[in-house]
Amino acid sequence: MISSPVILAFLAIFSGFCLLRFLSGTSVLQILVRCWRSFEDHFHVYQFYKVPQYNEHFQENRLYRKISTYLISLPAMEDSDFTNLFSGPKSNDIILHLDANQVIEDNFLSARVWWSNEKSETNGKRTFLLKLRKKDKRRILRPYLQHILSVADEIEQSKKEIKLYMNVESEPHENGRWRWVPFTHPATMDTVVMDGDLKNKVKADLESFLKSKQYYHRLGRVWKRSYLLLGDSGTGKSSFIAAMAKFLNFDVYDIDITKVSDDSDLKMLLLQTTSRSMIVIEDLDRFLIEKSKVVSLSGMLNFMDGIVSCCGEERLMVFTMNSKDQVVEQAIMRPGRIDFHINFPLCDFSAFKSLANSYLGVKEHKLFPQVEEIFQTGGTSVSPAEIGEIMISNRNSPTRALKSVISALQNNSIVAQRLSESRSVRSRDESGEAEGGVFCRESVHTVREFRKLYGLLRMGSRRKEEHSLDLGSVDKEGSRHGA
Repeated sequence: MISSPVILAFLAIFSGFCLLRFLSGTSVLQILVRCWRSFEDHFHVYQFYKVPQYNEHFQENRLYRKISTYLISLPAMEDSDFTNLFSGPKSNDIILHLDANQVIEDNFLSARVWWSNEKSETNGKRTFLLKLRKKDKRRILRPYLQHILSVADEIEQSKKEIKLYMNVESEPHENGRWRWVPFTHPATMDTVVMDGDLKNKVKADLESFLKSKQYYHRLGRVWKRSYLLLGDSGTGKSSFIAAMAKFLNFDVYDIDITKVSDDSDLKMLLLQTTSRSMIVIEDLDRFLIEKSKVVSLSGMLNFMDGIVSCCGEERLMVFTMNSKDQVVEQAIMRPGRIDFHINFPLCDFSAFKSLANSYLGVKEHKLFPQVEEIFQTGGTSVSPAEIGEIMISNRNSPTRALKSVISALQNNSIVAQRLSESRSVRSRDESGEAEGGVFCRESVHTVREFRKLYGLLRMGSRRKEEHSLDLGSVDKEGSRHGA
């Protein structure tokens, strides 16, 4: 017969096993640990550090971005009570972001630290709050921050994402002057349709610029480079800007002049850009010709090469123009404002062959001589974008695509010929009028003077008739009174 102590021991073991099994399936242990840590925290003094997202000039705090990148990589982010989930640049990427008033814990050199993300109710600015024990402050603070910067740099280098910034923020006091989206333009230096020698020259210039920091400093010059892209719409300027950004791995700041309030605001936008970036202003000629009342010409020129342009390094400034204008060129083409000038012409036969190879996968075709003949005869003014659209629409049949291109070029040539003929006829008419214009003007002048004189004579005769009628009526009335 089993003794009672054995039974009691068995029941105690069984009860303990059931209790542990129950606790393992619940959060009781986590609650107990949290309660113990909360109780322990009351016996320590803590130091707090704030890392705001923007400074008083609405400039982005780079440390805030580094900390955000670092915290996203922590396993504690997934274990926290509240976490925001966002889709990444790829369809299968999930990004975790710290929620407002959420607290996550990190460990460094056997010390515990806490991070929280706060949002101000007055101005909407976000701030990271670092909490650590005061006794650990001198031992871990600086090494911990250096650790954060190094980890964030490694993550950014491994997952470099080019950003497109736009100055469209309606309330800059809340979220700064710039808003950004991932820059996913597919253009590269290999896909851009451009003369091969010119493309290699541009690539060599950009590579030399990246390696010239010490050279620029030795010369006492700001480490920046300015490009002017000149060409009609559809010639590939925007695609080339995207290709340059991909080649340099630079963020792009696209400045919309219509969103700028004055010259000082334009300078402030430049001050809030980061290093290793491209600052782009498109349609510069339209802005200068229309003489904007918001930003003056001197403000734009100071933006290009004034004192404010030296506040930041390793920048590329890119300006685009659609047409040549002598006044505009004299204003901006001074040495020091534009370092590299690239002309984007309309489509020629060489560009057509590059387009056919890229869009249709065709390097040679029996219709190429006919296309070349049309280009050689001249009179065509078709942009590469127009040719590309035709090829995309007929990409399944290269022959049909080439025939459509030939038809478009012929129609464009006919229209251009008719326009030139109408211009020549108009010029002949104007020259003929200039030759015989004296006689015609004198004849017209004589006829007009004659008509005017004739009108005056008629008015005079009418007045005489009315006057005689008035006298006759007066005489009749006088005779009646006399009678």
